[in-house]
Amino acid sequence: MTATADNPFRPALFSFIRDLAGNNNRDWFQANKDRYEEHMKEPALRFISDFGPHLRRVSPHFNAIPKATGGSLFRIYRDTRFGKDKTPYKTHLGIQFRHKQAKDVHAPGFYLHIEPKQCMIGVGIWHPDGPSLKSIRETIDGDRRSWKRARDNKRFRQSFEIGGESLKRPPRGYDEDHPLIDDLKRKDFIAFTNLTQKEVLAPEFPKAFAKQCEAAAPFVRWLCGAVDVPF
Repeated sequence: MTATADNPFRPALFSFIRDLAGNNNRDWFQANKDRYEEHMKEPALRFISDFGPHLRRVSPHFNAIPKATGGSLFRIYRDTRFGKDKTPYKTHLGIQFRHKQAKDVHAPGFYLHIEPKQCMIGVGIWHPDGPSLKSIRETIDGDRRSWKRARDNKRFRQSFEIGGESLKRPPRGYDEDHPLIDDLKRKDFIAFTNLTQKEVLAPEFPKAFAKQCEAAAPFVRWLCGAVDVPF
């Protein structure tokens, strides 16, 4: 199977990631860097570039930047400074279409994760900073109806499942018997929908990805309002 006019991803992408997972060292990567460029980096940059017009129809306030550094494509190099895992490379492809006012990954966005047997689309805010998290909780508590409309939007919930980390106890200032306590305990405000490898490689995948971003728009729009950025 070769890349189509609409979808730059090919089976060779998954083959490269599987091989990298079994040979996660610098010597192997340098010897196979051409494969990385051809089957992972360049198709990802093309996907980002091609997705820009679709993204603007979802919202004009998110970026599709086809750059390997400082753009929508996550670096393949792992930060090994603080963890026990010292393998140097990520064994997945990550793309985030981040809000234009964002400084880092902890901001509203749309995310694509490609990995053998673990492909998915993510939306929302992962690990928001303290002030943003406080603002989200206050907005949930202050306008419960609008939060439930966004959270329970039918089209959104047909595809996406809300997940992420949560506190074990209520955050300060909220009682255990609050009707939305499970939402107030959240440390992440993200949602996911899983994909198969077949779906990622399908000719219509970019359009399908755009439709999923559109389905998630009510949830992301609410979060943008809660942290005071435009949607």
